[in-house]
Amino acid sequence: MRGVTENELVSAWRDLLGRYHSTWCSLDRELREGHGLGASEFEVLDQLSDACCDKPALRMQELGKSVQLSQSALSRVVARLEADGLVARTLCSDDRRGIYVELTEAGRARHKAAAPTHREVLAANLA
Repeated sequence: MRGVTENELVSAWRDLLGRYHSTWCSLDRELREGHGLGASEFEVLDQLSDACCDKPALRMQELGKSVQLSQSALSRVVARLEADGLVARTLCSDDRRGIYVELTEAGRARHKAAAPTHREVLAANLA
């Protein structure tokens, strides 16, 4: 960036981090209180709900990249969602090391109920 000082860059970075943190905390609080979901859990459901009809499940690796979680953090989130009956995991038939994650009907319903809250928090924090 030409013409931008180091102090301006640092200030912009800190502003971005502040907005991210504030938005994430608001999302986590509102989604937990209203729908029993943490922000990371909602993000997993949201990504899975966007999966195309001809590809209703996502590999854990793809899902991890799209929700910005480490493999171990994603495994914990998916395990919680699976225990709650919101997702199902299956082994890949071609590659036994691959695991697919898919929304259940209960997961679709919970996502549909929580999505307006998610979008309202985003609008309030990012508009």
